Amino acid sequence: MAAYEYQALTEKGKKIKGFVEGDTPRRVRQTLREQGLAPLSVELVKKNGARQGDKTDSSRISIKNLSLLTRQLAVLVRSGQPLEEALLVVAEQTENSRARRLITSLRTKVLEGQSLSHAIDMFPNAFPSLYRATVEAGESSGQLDDILERLAVYLENREQTRQKLQLAMIYPVLLTGISFLVVLGLLTFVVPEIVGVFNDLDQQLPALTQGLITLSELLKAYGIHLLITIALLWVLLKQLLKIKSLQLKLHRILLKLPLIGKFSRGTNTASFTRTLAILTGSGVELLEALRIAGQVTPNLAISGAIKSAAIKVREGGMLSKALAQSRLFPPITVHLIASGESSGQLAEMLESAALNQEREIQSFTEMTLGIFEPVLILVMGGVVLTIVMAILMPIFEINQLVN
Repeated sequence: MAAYEYQALTEKGKKIKGFVEGDTPRRVRQTLREQGLAPLSVELVKKNGARQGDKTDSSRISIKNLSLLTRQLAVLVRSGQPLEEALLVVAEQTENSRARRLITSLRTKVLEGQSLSHAIDMFPNAFPSLYRATVEAGESSGQLDDILERLAVYLENREQTRQKLQLAMIYPVLLTGISFLVVLGLLTFVVPEIVGVFNDLDQQLPALTQGLITLSELLKAYGIHLLITIALLWVLLKQLLKIKSLQLKLHRILLKLPLIGKFSRGTNTASFTRTLAILTGSGVELLEALRIAGQVTPNLAISGAIKSAAIKVREGGMLSKALAQSRLFPPITVHLIASGESSGQLAEMLESAALNQEREIQSFTEMTLGIFEPVLILVMGGVVLTIVMAILMPIFEINQLVN
């Protein structure tokens, strides 16, 4: 049977919508009439979670919605409900229509006799590789509820980290934008009006004032062209970065920069160790876990190092030694992984390494932003002071001549 999304009227004339399963649209309408409903529309939900006729891929959902669905499904499965019933309850409780169609499509595949992991494989845009592999391991081990619980925690922590970073960046971004607009407004509108009074004077203007006037005239004459050029360069840069070789070079450069390098190295290491901890702790084979962890690591240089480490592990080498040879991972992470390999508690040590990196990155981000904000204020204050001095210096010279 296929899943259909319907809109219907109740006996009291209230318009409702929902999902129902059936062999054909005609059979679905008949089922709705038997329930006392007057069907208005019945649309097939395709296997990618989209309704028939949709032009976009509706199976893509946010991490926030995915974590909520996973948490609900974990609770229901742990309570002993059959998987298909748990999926039905989750679909009914979900307010997001896109997520509801996705869960309904999953339930349809499960009712057809497919496993949950096999059904999830049909929705690669909604479920990352980590999710699909972990669910498959949970089904194989009979610990699906524990795996779903662990995935829910992982997704919730990931969403929480993203929100913290966004909130931390709001003030610096606003401060930078407002400061830039203030300086731009001064140079474009205020400075020409004030400095214009000196044009009729037969007096040599200070070099600072002349430079300010030149800059103001250039902005007024070529400001639009400058903005268009910057926009075109940005689009060109984005297109160039789609080339893997150039993207790899950029990622390698980023890792060598003083502040950005430490942040990039820490975030990518935390993502790698967290992913590997979940996969190995769920029973996924180490080589397969390394393959998936390499795919979800954003930095291509570190991702390449993970793939190289996987090759050495396949040949019988130690993971910690393979990672250490790349010199891209923090020493403490390598030592923790080595301890896990020696003690047979690799998943626990990977979890500790992830927590350590996440705490370090959070502290580093807070410290950097704490320093950046006053420095930005001082820099913008210096720029404004320079503009004011360029305006006042001719006035001071005129006053001296008069005296």
